[in-house]
Amino acid sequence: MRFRTVARLSTLAVAMAVFGGATTDAAEGKCTNRDLLGTSYTVCSFHPATDELRLFWQRQNGRPFLTFNALSEALQAQGRTLVFAMNGGMYERDFSPVGLHIEQGKTLSRLNTKTVTGRPSQIPNFYKKPNGVFFWGDGKAGVLESGRFKGRSPNVAFATQSGPMLVIDGKIHPAFLKNSRDFKQRNGVGVAPDGTIYFVMTKGRVSFYNFARAFRDGLGVQDALFLDGGWAPGIFAPELRRNDRPGHGGYGPIIAVIR
Repeated sequence: MRFRTVARLSTLAVAMAVFGGATTDAAEGKCTNRDLLGTSYTVCSFHPATDELRLFWQRQNGRPFLTFNALSEALQAQGRTLVFAMNGGMYERDFSPVGLHIEQGKTLSRLNTKTVTGRPSQIPNFYKKPNGVFFWGDGKAGVLESGRFKGRSPNVAFATQSGPMLVIDGKIHPAFLKNSRDFKQRNGVGVAPDGTIYFVMTKGRVSFYNFARAFRDGLGVQDALFLDGGWAPGIFAPELRRNDRPGHGGYGPIIAVIR
């Protein structure tokens, strides 16, 4: 297993090379290190009505981007700038999405409704139901349990499926234990009642229960979704000098804010 490393920059020239020039706009960054309920997190907030939020997976040649640097370089070639990025959910060994993946209204991977049974500790995180979908379009965003998303079939521009859900209608996922000792690095996303999207990355290791509480009780989020954990989570945040390398050879879906 490869350990995730963080790019540390000491000069403006190096920073611009690694971050694709985004450092010149670092003052506009929306990522901060915050204490939520006594635990340190990196919290990035955006709004779909004012920030250009996108979802990426493959290049034009069909190969996955794999890294934030590769995505940044591709955007630069189009005259765009990568402002923020986070790995956007579960992916297979070939880096394809495990579940739903919609880009610019086109479904590239369908909703995964498969059920996996067995001992809870042996069930992959994606299948610890309920799992859910993070979606956005037309200046709005939301997180819905997968069954509810399927039932509503909202017309969205972008969507990514992952799991488990962290918070559902203000309630913590029923399978999470208050006294769990399963501490890992984790990242996730939630949408507040005012429409603000919060992307949260642990700075250490936390349990699912405490991670869910960070969204609900720390940020006031009523619906939140787990994206990834272990050594896999990664974030691109120039204002924090973060350009994380993937822990498993690459990222699959990548959620990004561009300019």
